[in-house]
Amino acid sequence: MPGVRVVGVQPDGPLHGLEGLKHLETALKPGIWDPSAADEHVFVATEVAQAHTRRLAREEGLLVGTSSGAALAACLEVAARIKRGAIVTVFPDGGDKYLEERYWEAP
Repeated sequence: MPGVRVVGVQPDGPLHGLEGLKHLETALKPGIWDPSAADEHVFVATEVAQAHTRRLAREEGLLVGTSSGAALAACLEVAARIKRGAIVTVFPDGGDKYLEERYWEAP
């Protein structure tokens, strides 16, 4: 579709805490992986994703997992670069199974 860009989100390194996301340079790639499907890839640090996960819970009342925090971080990075348009994302994970994780503690 003209004017639509697809942005992939990956952890910024092979040793990360972003459940559900793969650092594809070092991971076993699934058979369906097609690197050309995305127009660009944004790499997100675990700490940044965790901060955005806490932010979504605190400010928006959304209990999501860190892969969703990474998706928000990527959206904000793209939004800072574009002049106009809309950004749509999918928050791929709920946070209920991560309630015991330390990243919920205030830094």
